Amino acid sequence: MEDFANYAGKKRESAEEKTAEAWMNEAKAVAGKYHGRSEGDMMKEIYARALEGKKNGTLTNEQIDAFYRQFAPMLDGAKRKKLARVIEQLKKID
Repeated sequence: MEDFANYAGKKRESAEEKTAEAWMNEAKAVAGKYHGRSEGDMMKEIYARALEGKKNGTLTNEQIDAFYRQFAPMLDGAKRKKLARVIEQLKKID
């Protein structure tokens, strides 16, 4: 998984501008990194990396939001809600 900081500051195409093929390629790349791992394992890793970044001051709420905006469109409704809850918890950490 990339560092959360990599999701902020990059010029990202809007969901409308990005083609379905580009989204699919990106989703496949992310999914490939977690092949054979459970959804719970992936969520734990996201949380652990973000927690570390928040504690050492290298992760901002803006970067967390950028991460969410990048991946939420690739998730179904239930998974998007789970990720949104994790994101909100992370943003509350000082």
